[in-house]
Amino acid sequence: MATKHDHHEHSGDKLIEEAASVLTEAGEQWTAMRADVFRALAAQDRPASAYDIAEDVGTARGKRVAANSVYRILDLFVRTNLANRIESANAYLANAHPGCRHDCIFLICDDCGQADHFDDDTLTGALRQAGRDHGYSDVRPVVELRGLCRDCAG
Repeated sequence: MATKHDHHEHSGDKLIEEAASVLTEAGEQWTAMRADVFRALAAQDRPASAYDIAEDVGTARGKRVAANSVYRILDLFVRTNLANRIESANAYLANAHPGCRHDCIFLICDDCGQADHFDDDTLTGALRQAGRDHGYSDVRPVVELRGLCRDCAG
């Protein structure tokens, strides 16, 4: 049975404000470049690569932005729970509820690339425990289910 989380999903300017707050509370600076990368990531309706984000930020800034700089920022966002990494696609999604710590289970459409998530603490907790039972520490479940979304399957 999935465990329901009580969190508010933010969007638009409120999401940007919440992300800035979470990052600064984590002891990091909310720089103009980090804000631009997060804004570009949050504007995506599907998981986006660092190259996609670099292109969007470069267009907005009127100058080329290196993908390796964007990768570093995206890695920081993942560490501070501002973004999620879709491992199988090497792509990223803005976390609509920054600061809420839980393991997301992603559903990814093989046709259109849409990604949705749900939370199931029972499942991810069992995966964490299985890792610990095999001698691992700091286990972080990465669960991605691939298939066709309702629109593509319809």
